[in-house]
Amino acid sequence: MIINHGRGITRDEIEKQKGLVLPSELEQFLFSNEYGQRLNDNLSKLLFTHEINEFRLLPPIIKSFKIICLAFNYTDQPSWLRFGKNPPKEPVIYMKPRTSLIGPMDDILCPKFVKQLDYEGELAFLIGKKCRKATEDEALKYVSGYFILNDVSARDLQFTDKQYTRAKGFDTFGPCGPWLTTSDDIPDPCNLHITTKVNGEIRQDSSSKNLILKIGKIICNLSKVMTLEPGDIISTGTPSGTALSFSSDLKYLKHNDVVEVEIEKLGKITNRVLFVD
Repeated sequence: MIINHGRGITRDEIEKQKGLVLPSELEQFLFSNEYGQRLNDNLSKLLFTHEINEFRLLPPIIKSFKIICLAFNYTDQPSWLRFGKNPPKEPVIYMKPRTSLIGPMDDILCPKFVKQLDYEGELAFLIGKKCRKATEDEALKYVSGYFILNDVSARDLQFTDKQYTRAKGFDTFGPCGPWLTTSDDIPDPCNLHITTKVNGEIRQDSSSKNLILKIGKIICNLSKVMTLEPGDIISTGTPSGTALSFSSDLKYLKHNDVVEVEIEKLGKITNRVLFVD
């Protein structure tokens, strides 16, 4: 489905309206200039006939090779003080499995043995071209687009394990979307307002301008370590206001809580929390 101003059109309808032959998977569309140019030439002529709520939206990317997440990357998130006296100069990263990804309206299913479930509203971006040892100046040309990711975290497991993989790797612990906004529509990704609400209460209210390591720096430094491939997801970290940052355990997520993460120009994801056996 292609989405434009809150309305959608399916691949089959595009092919019928304009006689275009399009791939069945978004990945093929994104990573081929041929398909993108064909659609752009006809975008203004398409009839967007569906309301978004007619469909269940899947994660923007299903077949990601890597999901790389940053920690300690916001000036307004004092947790980086635990890492050292100064903000990090290099990305502090961990990996999240692609099986954690769910759609923008899907339920977060948390096992009942988790006692401290937290939210982390984040700006994520998608690598569109193979990238190795990119310079900071050229780094943004490797970005295909941007979307929202909630890096759901089991804090009690995180601090028991002393590392993040299990705590952040559960199935459904990566709500994302609501769609991929292509990079040409986001000229300045480091100046987007970010809000996270739990049951309507604002918990996080910040901006990507508070990123310590900007997106160009992130790509430059990571690509010196590992080859970034088309389909890789990089999530840039979370600002202040997580449940962990409060003094009371009452801010951790409970059964039937609804978490909304909204980022300027990228839309909003809304997910209900269900604790299950």
